[in-house]
Amino acid sequence: MTASPKRFVRHLLAAVLLASLGWQAQAKGLPGAPAPFDKGEVQIALVGYLFSGDFPEAYLQGVEKQAAALDVKLRIFDARQQAASQREMIERAIDLGVDGIIVQLGLAETLRDSVEKAVAKGIKVVAFDVDLNNPKVTQIEQDHHAIAQLALDKALQDNGPAFNAGYVYIGGFTPMERRDEIWRQVKAANPGIVEKARFGTLNPPIANSVADQASAVLRANPDINVIFAPFDEFAKGAKIAVDEAGRAAKIRIYSADISTADIQIMKEPDSAWTATAAINPQVAGAISVRSLAMLIAGEDPGQRLLVPPTLISRQQLLDLDVKNVRDLARKVPAFGDSAAIASPAWIPKVD
Repeated sequence: MTASPKRFVRHLLAAVLLASLGWQAQAKGLPGAPAPFDKGEVQIALVGYLFSGDFPEAYLQGVEKQAAALDVKLRIFDARQQAASQREMIERAIDLGVDGIIVQLGLAETLRDSVEKAVAKGIKVVAFDVDLNNPKVTQIEQDHHAIAQLALDKALQDNGPAFNAGYVYIGGFTPMERRDEIWRQVKAANPGIVEKARFGTLNPPIANSVADQASAVLRANPDINVIFAPFDEFAKGAKIAVDEAGRAAKIRIYSADISTADIQIMKEPDSAWTATAAINPQVAGAISVRSLAMLIAGEDPGQRLLVPPTLISRQQLLDLDVKNVRDLARKVPAFGDSAAIASPAWIPKVD
């Protein structure tokens, strides 16, 4: 049955009105919040380079929860590890007229001019784990130096100052490069550490791709007894290869980042994944939104915010019977603590 033109127009107008009313109902604003959050018509964009893997997924969840608590409209752009696409998505967010943009990871040299364009148009920008070198952009970072130092101090404590290492690494990204600075310093200070092999990839699925590389490395280097994998997807891949090679009793894996899935893998019987240094990824996502909200409201969250990590060992997870990330934050309070970072009283907190 075909609708008449008049009926079609009436239905179309009704749909537009309902959509408008739905947005108004959703955007009630926050009582007592500074403008424009008191009106509830704020729009922000998250332009992400990498959402694949437990840490980026948990970061995204933190962004979504905090955005919902602030009653803002959140647009999510996933560049799927394509630098040119991430740049185009920033341009698209600018054209949409959003109030603020969160840039998550990426290649700084590809993004800087688009970010400068956003700033010039009055759009507020925060960047998570990518150094855009712009004084008007708030930089939010894991303390990557501290992350690597904590993990490697544990490796030295467990294995002494001399061991044969496999190193999972890929350059071009702020987190990896800053963690690599500490790896090089630790090797220089401990000449007994021999880097037998260096490998790494971000080809999805990352863990499986790294596992393929690690299997070949272990076959070629049967004397490796430590693997430093400063990204949890790298550590997962290394563990798969170690398990397949039947060498879990002879190799220890040290990493960065943590998720609920990681906790379960670390707690497996005879797991080679010995320790990780991490921040709570959901907390990092929430901090990113809170910082952006402060900028939009004319407040100053600071130009560079460092989120401190916590060392988490396999034995600690077993001793405390940690079941998931939320449980970890409860049982190890330092892991979940972000109260001092970009937390004005008017912004609702999220768990």
